[in-house]
Amino acid sequence: MVSPTVAQATPRSDATVVEAVTERLLTQAGDSADLRATAGDVRVTVSRRHGDWAFGTAVLVAPHTGDAHPTGSIFLARVEAGRWRIVFDGETAFAALAAQSPTVTQAERQVFGTPGPALAGGDLRTGMALPFATGQTWTLSGGPHGWGGGESPFSSVDLAGGDQIVRAARGGTAYTMCQGWIRVIHDRGYATDYYHLWSNVSVDGAAVAQGAFLGYTGTDVTCGGSALGRHVHFGLRQNGAYVPIADHGIGKWVFVGGSAYQGGARHGSAWAGPGSGVYNYGVLGFTQGIVDANGGGTLNRRSGPGSGYAAVGSLSDGATVGISCSANGTTHTGRYGATALWNRLTDGTWVSDAFLWTGVSGAVNGWC
Repeated sequence: MVSPTVAQATPRSDATVVEAVTERLLTQAGDSADLRATAGDVRVTVSRRHGDWAFGTAVLVAPHTGDAHPTGSIFLARVEAGRWRIVFDGETAFAALAAQSPTVTQAERQVFGTPGPALAGGDLRTGMALPFATGQTWTLSGGPHGWGGGESPFSSVDLAGGDQIVRAARGGTAYTMCQGWIRVIHDRGYATDYYHLWSNVSVDGAAVAQGAFLGYTGTDVTCGGSALGRHVHFGLRQNGAYVPIADHGIGKWVFVGGSAYQGGARHGSAWAGPGSGVYNYGVLGFTQGIVDANGGGTLNRRSGPGSGYAAVGSLSDGATVGISCSANGTTHTGRYGATALWNRLTDGTWVSDAFLWTGVSGAVNGWC
């Protein structure tokens, strides 16, 4: 039996790398009979070689059925004691190996070496826009669901319409996993996947900016799954695994789960369910918030951190505000519960954190 992390062979040909990566990918995916039956549909691309090192992508093709999508990883390989050692992105050893590998660029080392905050830490900021041009409205054709469909976590949404041009939700390094499928690895441990694309870019670690062209919405299923109409299947990953997209802020919308495909997104108090339009407001900064008046209307701005201070103006539901620091004051209850936290805005006025979405349960820019 071949070890899940090495392959017995003379480690100087791409063929032995492919053999080792294939075995490692199948072992990672599981030992079920149906996965083993697709062993001929493992697609390994060795894109870079340097002596005893190799780098590339590995994809396990899914059945061409509904509720199925391919799985894949970026891999690093190194000859150790005459065998290939295989490590996938997101695994603990990947960053350390990438720091040593001559096949990895300096820009990639930075991205690979900065894991993001764990979900349990309560930090759900992404710094992402929606995966199309800022200022456009597309249709949320499918609410949160699994990368493959109905399975957990509900990491993905389907988006369609607009000018059909799919763009990077945030800057990072981009990889073509297979035809129709692009992965962009961002900072803070995040990555985003884009599937069903037509005329997608061919990239191998290329630096892309937020809003960079990745391809067009399509129905491509080269690596498995199905697509009934043109769209992009957009998935969220963190630290090498798919994570729930619910509660994350993307394009100044906060995604909300439900049964598969039936959840939606909220901007302030405005709700968009499946079939609704979602406007791409762009990136929410890490020290910004979105006013959520919990039912529409306006939010009072006050001269100090509490309702006993004078009202000095108001903010519309859905408005974006900058936060300079925070302090404790009177307690209020908003959509996400009760809090005594108040935020001092960049204009010097104060608002209760109960009526802001920041992506953090606490101060986002220090204490006043």
